[in-house]
Amino acid sequence: MKKCSIPFGVAPFLSMSAIFIGGLLMCSSWAMAADAEHVLLFVLEGVDRKAIATNTMPVVQKLVKEGSVKLEAQSISPPLTVPSMASLLTGLPVGKHRVNQEWEKYDFSRSFLRSPTMFDYLDLAGGIDTALFIMDERFYQLSRPEIYVDLQTCGKSKPQCNPAKVVDYMDDYLNKVTSKGGYGFRLFTIPGLLVMHLPAPLDAALKRGWDSKAYAQALASVDKAIGDVLEIYRGHKVLDKTMVIVTSLNGQGVGSSGSKTPLGSSVPWIAWGANIKPAHAIKADVSIMDTGATVMEALGLETHTEWQSKAVNEIFIATPERKTTGNESFER
Repeated sequence: MKKCSIPFGVAPFLSMSAIFIGGLLMCSSWAMAADAEHVLLFVLEGVDRKAIATNTMPVVQKLVKEGSVKLEAQSISPPLTVPSMASLLTGLPVGKHRVNQEWEKYDFSRSFLRSPTMFDYLDLAGGIDTALFIMDERFYQLSRPEIYVDLQTCGKSKPQCNPAKVVDYMDDYLNKVTSKGGYGFRLFTIPGLLVMHLPAPLDAALKRGWDSKAYAQALASVDKAIGDVLEIYRGHKVLDKTMVIVTSLNGQGVGSSGSKTPLGSSVPWIAWGANIKPAHAIKADVSIMDTGATVMEALGLETHTEWQSKAVNEIFIATPERKTTGNESFER
């Protein structure tokens, strides 16, 4: 492999956590157009351009500086948590996936989301498996039990759950699935897609207000969690083969009047890592619905679906090599 430069400046990182610094001070192939073999997707809540600009999110700020970015991408309208997550996973608007405002309240009798998700398409088109770490029990109904998805929850019903605890879950999971023991999980290697849901900022804002110390602390905890996960991937020697996406289901509301404040539909959408253009401002319009198709494109997969999701192709240094199985085509 050719030698390459570290994509982050060392000096600006001196004030960042030692863990994250250690994960980035290595020679990386990101400057080359190597296709991604893995995708890390961080799904936040209550985070927008304004939140990232504060001094509480240095890790995400560096991803913004060094990646391909649309700081004012669009969520759905209204940007409610469960419908927004459904649109992100299915690439469909509410009118098509039918996960509406009623789904904001968990109903065990409702069964599961019926529309196919990116997890289904990844498996169909390339045999790619997914691991999903969520902090909201309502999301159970958005991921049907499948042999190609490992799901773990550290949700709102458990007061001890926080971003650091979810990172611990993920770290333990990766250690087990790479140990060849299995430990009852469906996957036996680093998954092609790993999704981590981190809603702490919105939870804090709805309880204490957008201008509160609790909200700032929640932003910092999420930022640290992202940095810790990247370090864990470095430890498994897959970070240089990984594309990272950071986005949010909703942004900050107007003012700081607590839980009755409307949520913002303008959210960040950040891509960083393997085969991603550095320091690139995305010109095209971007929606959270485009996330699934972009993940598929990054991994060299293609599928013909009813999606309104479209790949954000301008973020790639080189067009990813096609690895699709052909299972998604009906041509004979």
